[in-house]
Amino acid sequence: MSEPGAGFRRGVDVDPRREEGDRYVLNGSKMWITNGPVAETLVVYAKTDPAAGPRGITASSSKKHEGIFHRAKARQARNARLRHRRAGVRDCEVPEENVLGEAGRGVNVLMSGLDYERSVLAAGPLGIMQACLDVVMPYVHERKQFGQPIGSFQLVQGKIADMYTTMNASRAYVYAVAKACDRGETTREDAAGAILYASEKATQCALDAIQLLGGNGYINDYPTGRLLRDAKLYEIGAGTSEIRRMLIGRELFEKSA
Repeated sequence: MSEPGAGFRRGVDVDPRREEGDRYVLNGSKMWITNGPVAETLVVYAKTDPAAGPRGITASSSKKHEGIFHRAKARQARNARLRHRRAGVRDCEVPEENVLGEAGRGVNVLMSGLDYERSVLAAGPLGIMQACLDVVMPYVHERKQFGQPIGSFQLVQGKIADMYTTMNASRAYVYAVAKACDRGETTREDAAGAILYASEKATQCALDAIQLLGGNGYINDYPTGRLLRDAKLYEIGAGTSEIRRMLIGRELFEKSA
């Protein structure tokens, strides 16, 4: 999706001088391809009809070695389990049978996949919130102040309560959306809403965990700093929080007309 100059602008270009009957010839570049270094097949969005704007984008599948190459070394994200690449597309020939869906309807392919991607990704913040509690709970028993565990102080208990209730509220929302996906009843506003809510709450939960650990929460001896970085990624990938809010508002406005 992402490109060097935009989160998602138009897709790579089709060379009008090189269209060859039943195949397209693609040129351009993409960025932030998650797990790009290990992927063998990629979905490429190309601008096949420049005059049609978003309706002129076509989705297709291509093998990595068929005109698609890495333009830079893998970028190790703060999340150590992910690697990203910037890919170049040079004279990549795509036969007609590799088109996904219909020509000119690539945005439909993109958005239909994004609804499910957001629903699946929303589970990640749930795990982060649980991990935050897994770090915090033993710590508030072990850490002593004034001769007693800090977990006995009411302000500490208040933060723990907020983390716990927020996690369970997020879990209920995400699970409800996942069950709707299983029934084929997911909606765009809820797919975006689940990850919007869960990701922002995971970031706050990680911040609370750091605060409860004090100075120890800030150093790398404890995992709370990594959990915060991992949580923040979910507010950016698969459409930022701002994009999700826009989608939710637009869907609700159009459905209430």
